[in-house]
Order: sequence, then structure tokens, then C-alpha cells
Amino acid sequence: MNDLRIKIEEVWEHRELLKQESYQSAILEVIGHLDKGRLRVAEQTDESWKVNDWVKKAVILYFPIRNMETIEAGPLEFYDKIPLKKGYKELGVRVVPHAIARYGSFLASGVIMMPSYVNIGAYVDSGSMIDTWATVGSCAQVGKGVHLSGGVGIGGVLEPVQAAPVIIEDHVFIGSRCIVVEGVRIGKEAVLGASVVLTATTRILDVSKKEVQEFQGFVPERSVVIPGSLPKKFPAGTFNVPCALIIGERKQSTDRKTSLNDALRTHGVQV
Repeated sequence: MNDLRIKIEEVWEHRELLKQESYQSAILEVIGHLDKGRLRVAEQTDESWKVNDWVKKAVILYFPIRNMETIEAGPLEFYDKIPLKKGYKELGVRVVPHAIARYGSFLASGVIMMPSYVNIGAYVDSGSMIDTWATVGSCAQVGKGVHLSGGVGIGGVLEPVQAAPVIIEDHVFIGSRCIVVEGVRIGKEAVLGASVVLTATTRILDVSKKEVQEFQGFVPERSVVIPGSLPKKFPAGTFNVPCALIIGERKQSTDRKTSLNDALRTHGVQV
């Protein structure tokens, strides 16, 4: 891997090297490792996450060395640079028409894709469901046992290369039509109610205690989150702008589904 990293860094700084077969082969090898889950754009180290920016560079460099081509899938036809992922049966992944994953994304055994989309560089761990019309953007990291409900948008990121991707940790539930973008991290077992929008600058307010605690870019583990709004003054007057409210904590339970239902009933969250 270190040899690959050196070559990717070299060709990143000197793009004329893209014409050389050895550098093209290095890029293709990195994308192959991403597709098999042997490499990740971001990985957890102790309590933090590390971005492997050289891997992201390889994804960016993959595009200029690819040619546009016709891709056929039964009666369907596509015209693109990136092949479609294949071999779902061998991977142990259930894929419902018209779900699509691009080559260079990783889907672990037990993943279920309803009609949805997973982009190159993304990582989806075992037992997670990507529900109807949900999208997992380039390089996004989705943990084990995650449920992305219908219409959820998980943002992608390629540049700047040092930017962290969206990270959804294990056993998170994200309600219908939520949007999570710009490198936001959702802690383990958190619950996002329907239509929560989280960007890097969204104010996330824990209002479950006497004193408000504020977060940005991060939802703590086991939090139950719903959409909210805050008044803000503009030259034209005062208007409400979106925020997110942490209204409680997901309850302990040996049965995660029961725990989730309890959390939603207790706090009246729609999903």
C-alpha cells in the first residue's frame, strides 16, 4: 500500500505522469481495493476518524484515465466513465431494481439496496439498508446495521481532498427525507427524525437538559434528533432559519428495533 501511496502522490503533483501505464495501473489498483473494501477513504482510529486523502486523490485521478463507454444492463443502457458494480450474489448483497452502485464503492455482505444509488468511494457496512430513492454520495462512510429511510440524501465529497466525508456510524437510524452533507458525523445508534437537514454549519442544539449544549458537524451517540428553527436577524427583518434539536437519548435495549420504536414513541418523532 505504501508503494501505491507514493505513486498516487507523485501523479497528483505531476499530472503528465497520467500518460504512463505504471501510474494508471496504480490508480486502477487503488480503485479495485476500494471496490473490495480493502481500502477506505476514511477509517476509525480509537475515538476519531482519519481521512486517507491519498485514496481520495486516486478516485479523482480515476476519471481522467477512463473513457466514456456504453454500459448495458438488460434492456437498460447507460453512457458513462465508471462501470457498474457486479457480482452481488457472490457478495451476499440484495439489490432490488432499479438500485445502482458504481464500481469502486464497497457493499458488505448483508447490505440491502432498495431502488437507490451508491457512488464511487463509498463504504456501506454489513446489515445496512439503503431504502427507496436514498443516495450515498462519493466517499461517504456508512456503518453496520444502519437504516437510511426513503429519500435520504447522504452527501458525497471529493475535493478538497483533505475534507472529511459524511460518516454514519453503526446502528444509526435516519428518517425519511433527511439530508446529511459536508462531512457531518452521526454517532453510533443515533436517531434522526424525518426531514432533519445537517450541514457543516447547522446548529445542533441539545435541549433535553436545563442548559442548552450546542454541536456543529457532529451528532452524539444515541441522540434523538428532530428538525427545529431559530430566529435570525437580516436587513429585511427577522426570519427563522433551520437548526436541529436533540430532544432525548435512545433507550437501552437488547433488541435494537424495540429500542428504536421506544425512542420514536417517547419523543413523538415521525420517520
